[in-house]
Amino acid sequence: MRAFMCVAGVLVLMVTAAYAGDSPQFRGPHRDGNFDETGLLKTWPEGGPAKAWVATGLGRGFSSASVVGEKIYVTGMLDDKTGYVFVLNNDGVIEKKIPFGPETEEKQAPGTRSTPTIDGDRLYVISGLGLLCCIDLVKGEKMWDVNVLERFGAENNIWNVAESVLVDGNRIICTPGGKDGLLVALDKMTGETIWATKGPEDKTSYCSPTIIVHNGRRIVTTALGLHFIGADAETGALLWSFAQKAPYDIHGVTPIYKDGLLYYVAGDGYGGGALELSADGTSVTPKWTDTSLDCLHHGVVLVDGYLYGAGYKGGGKLVCLEMATGKLVWSTEEVKLSSVVYADGMLYAYEGPKAGVMNLVKATPSAFERTGRFDVTDGTDQHWAHPTIANGRLYVRHGDALIAYDVKAK
Repeated sequence: MRAFMCVAGVLVLMVTAAYAGDSPQFRGPHRDGNFDETGLLKTWPEGGPAKAWVATGLGRGFSSASVVGEKIYVTGMLDDKTGYVFVLNNDGVIEKKIPFGPETEEKQAPGTRSTPTIDGDRLYVISGLGLLCCIDLVKGEKMWDVNVLERFGAENNIWNVAESVLVDGNRIICTPGGKDGLLVALDKMTGETIWATKGPEDKTSYCSPTIIVHNGRRIVTTALGLHFIGADAETGALLWSFAQKAPYDIHGVTPIYKDGLLYYVAGDGYGGGALELSADGTSVTPKWTDTSLDCLHHGVVLVDGYLYGAGYKGGGKLVCLEMATGKLVWSTEEVKLSSVVYADGMLYAYEGPKAGVMNLVKATPSAFERTGRFDVTDGTDQHWAHPTIANGRLYVRHGDALIAYDVKAK
């Protein structure tokens, strides 16, 4: 028995071992597109950095990679109906293929949307149909699932659920929508409801929630189809809502907080702005608005007081804004319609949906300066997945393929 317990303990440690450069969830360790990696290449040779490996057979999907230790996790849809979690080792070999249930067959972009969230020896993912699943990574099997749309009487959106769920202590937080479950928190071990946010009736959009800390108060913030909202992280009580139109109710960018300001954005010409939170976090007041950065679902990053992201309408220019004022600092047509993340002084801008060009750009308000680019030629379908940077590698998901590039400086 003692020997068995030791072996089991080793297995758990293998799953949960954390590295400084891990990325256990969508858009990095902080859910904001800022990765903690250092010592990375500042320029790329012609043709891009060295390719470590290419893994194929991942099915249809737009999940980014999550990386914990020497394991990589992505989702994909096989047989045109079933969602799977794929577990790969550091050499790109698929070690496990775990089914989690029916996936969306939405015609314009069939396949998985959600990036897995890793929490110790468990993984959490939500399907395009609203099926929230908990997977035991040691056993390689599903522990529980809950269709949150059905539980909270909510409707799906046009292109189906695309958020990546948030782990907060013993809770899993997601956004069913509907007047009785704008936001909900479930027990991460059982799937039982802990709290549900009630408010103006609205549908889930395509936005992943995050938690900000404002004057000591922990607030869950996200977007639905017609509103940006903030709720108390402990109770789920709605603190405020801010009405904001978006094309086809698409809000796909997680709000960004800094020094009492919350940046929000909608695409296709609507633009965004900053909301100033009251001292107690129970209300918001518009501070500034901007239409030059109308990011649709590509992500925006905040670096040293400046926002960087790509617009949508008018060519989808890469843009730099000052967070405090909304002032347009620079924009360029040389990089367009890009999913943008940041690490070690540099922006990684992945152009889609058809271009498939990865760009390396200095994160500076001084001027646009690109120091590398290459074409992503492996894989299929649209170039929509957000890049992941972890443990010295850049991971790019393109449909059926996941590609790992070595970006550590020698």
